[in-house]
Amino acid sequence: MAMAQINQLVWANGQLLYATPTDKVDSLTYDASFEGDTLFFIMPHRLVQTVHDTVYVHDTLYEEKIVYVHDTIYINNCEPEEPEITHEYVDLGLPSGLKWATCNVGANSPEDYGDYFAWGEVELKEYYDWETYKYGTSSYQLTKYCSNSNYGYNGFTDKNTVLDPEDDAATVNWGGAWRMPTKAEQDELRNNCTWDWTTQNGVNGYKVVGPNGNSIFLPAAGYMYFSSLNGAGSYGDYWSSSLCTDFPVDAYFVDFYSDGVDWGSSTREYGRSVRPVCQ
Repeated sequence: MAMAQINQLVWANGQLLYATPTDKVDSLTYDASFEGDTLFFIMPHRLVQTVHDTVYVHDTLYEEKIVYVHDTIYINNCEPEEPEITHEYVDLGLPSGLKWATCNVGANSPEDYGDYFAWGEVELKEYYDWETYKYGTSSYQLTKYCSNSNYGYNGFTDKNTVLDPEDDAATVNWGGAWRMPTKAEQDELRNNCTWDWTTQNGVNGYKVVGPNGNSIFLPAAGYMYFSSLNGAGSYGDYWSSSLCTDFPVDAYFVDFYSDGVDWGSSTREYGRSVRPVCQ
């Protein structure tokens, strides 16, 4: 990203192929038989994914400004817009200015538990274990998000330490500006807010009060393992988007009980809650 200039970036199979200022692009042409069959076009505040001959548009910021013809995406030049914030949020007065959503992904109110996701997965499933985990093999080796070749399938490694947008349950399910918080952003919430264990509309959880007096409620939603919900009402586990780089089979999360709030890491196959954030 250059000063006073918005670049358009194109990735394929994890590598940057192309970058140019958006005001110099009228169209993009790709080879539909490209090895791997997947390209990602990262535009200002938006993602276009091409798989085989299908284009998936991950938000509607440029609605009616994209025309897809065979293997060419035509982009009418236009000023980038701010991403739409489609769910309610609270400004807690945090140093970073980060805003926290008022409910979990899959929930209709702050007290609803919402949905449970394995780390790096964006859809619900009936059974949560390593055998069903998207980016793992049966021998606990990894096929994505692996900073150590000892854990990578056939020695695989990559440099991804934070979830890509297509693997972020908040981004995929809510769209717009939403994403999962990083570990550092969860630490900011822990360290700068007052956490009070309470019962809200019959649901146990923490009222998290920010420096400016505004608050959110995090229900003690428990976690999913195998096909069972564990600990609901007693503790809460909320994924971050951050990989545990020393042991990349794990990812970081914030967890809490009635007597305290802490952070931890665990293997990625557990189904945990997701509380989105936006800037």
